[in-house]
Amino acid sequence: MADGFAMFQFSLYLRHCASMENAEVHVKRVKKILPEKGKVGIMTITDKQFGNMEIFHGQKQAQPMEIPQQLELF
Repeated sequence: MADGFAMFQFSLYLRHCASMENAEVHVKRVKKILPEKGKVGIMTITDKQFGNMEIFHGQKQAQPMEIPQQLELF
């Protein structure tokens, strides 16, 4: 397209990564298995950016989910 925008089929897969380094590992893994014919977009966002997302069901804004307490084990 001339305007630089691409159409995507909106199948969305999420993966929480504890750090940018961890995210890079998963991005590399996805890049190794890209389909020969297809389009894949990878977007990395911070927890804060994700938390600022607005979600709508129809024309009504959905109530934000309660954020569960997270436990991270090393």
